[in-house]
Amino acid sequence: MYGLLDVSTSGMVAQRVRLEAASANLANQDSLLDSKGNVAPYRRREVMLAAGRADGAADAQGRTFGVHIAQVAVEQSDAKPVKYDPTSPYAYKDGPYKGYVATTGINPVVEHVNALEAARAYEANVMAAEATKQMVAAALRLIA
Repeated sequence: MYGLLDVSTSGMVAQRVRLEAASANLANQDSLLDSKGNVAPYRRREVMLAAGRADGAADAQGRTFGVHIAQVAVEQSDAKPVKYDPTSPYAYKDGPYKGYVATTGINPVVEHVNALEAARAYEANVMAAEATKQMVAAALRLIA
């Protein structure tokens, strides 16, 4: 039998990962350099969810419930050069964008909305888990 709280737990884990991705996107919205000091703007992360459990349940029915992280996608589009400033140390030194400063293209409003949505979905899963616990407790009181 599939655990009664596993559906809500899988939802809480998924929403926590979504919130972490939104937080990372907001924290790195101005990151223009890679670890070696080269101009390589941060690329936005987006969490893709899928129905069912990826970690495997004891039976086939159990694998159909809940949600899991299908992948954390990294945006593949090129950085957008937005401002011409050849004196900036972060400006492209050569190529078609020579003299332009790139940005990450992360929209803080979108990331805040994603974070709020993930937080509210997490809270909904907590409430569902609490309701499940109360129903189990009530059923046990009826049996005893």
